[in-house]
Amino acid sequence: MINPYNMQKNYFLLALIFLFFIQYTFAQKADSTKNITHFSGVVTVTNNGISLVPTFSLGKPAAIFNLSVGKRRLSFEPDMRFALEGKPWSFLFWWRYKLVQSNKFRVTLGAHPALNFKTHAVVLNNISKDMIITRRYLAAELSPNYLLTKKISIGMYYLYSRGFDYGSPTHTHFLTINSNFSNIKLPGQFFIKFIPQLYYLKQDQLDGYYCTASISLAKKNFPLAISTIFNKTIRTDIVSKNFVWNLNLIYSFSKSYAQQK
Repeated sequence: MINPYNMQKNYFLLALIFLFFIQYTFAQKADSTKNITHFSGVVTVTNNGISLVPTFSLGKPAAIFNLSVGKRRLSFEPDMRFALEGKPWSFLFWWRYKLVQSNKFRVTLGAHPALNFKTHAVVLNNISKDMIITRRYLAAELSPNYLLTKKISIGMYYLYSRGFDYGSPTHTHFLTINSNFSNIKLPGQFFIKFIPQLYYLKQDQLDGYYCTASISLAKKNFPLAISTIFNKTIRTDIVSKNFVWNLNLIYSFSKSYAQQK
């Protein structure tokens, strides 16, 4: 257990330092990145942090840091999430591999260790204090997608997670059927991206069915975008809210490197 009053600001500061240090490092000369083909990042500030599994939300404003650095097929993609007050929410350290990359069909494999943080009231020496409890997970994913056109794709996503600590689900299965409508043009170089999906979630002996969608509004060659996520329960045994939504402000950056011989 970790005392949040001593550690929460350090976690948040560590993420900021990590983000800008990595961005600075990979912005240097090409001869220092001869084994790297891409580096990108997304910073999201939201009124309600929604998890990778949209059934679950933080229920308060959050900041999310997503990075991706690697070669053409293999990449390291850390995902660090915090409440805006500075408390850590979750750290996911993804490794992803593009198994199939054809013009129409694509398959990505991924795996990560993860840490999830929850705040609990604990009584020590007759004094109640908030303590952060860390829960450990290992997870793997499979994501096949088929491109109907350059702007429309359909696919599925499967995630299995194994929890190791008391109070966390031991086995989690998350399966989605999704579609992606990208670069829907609007006037003034604006465009919309729309991703609806249906999904099934099973945690140990409990399960449920849900629908969710995300809508993003962005401008060509402009780093800021806004998006919203909606999640609605169809039928479930899992304790969760019937309807969840959020509004996000997104900052993106990316850099590609010519592969050197």
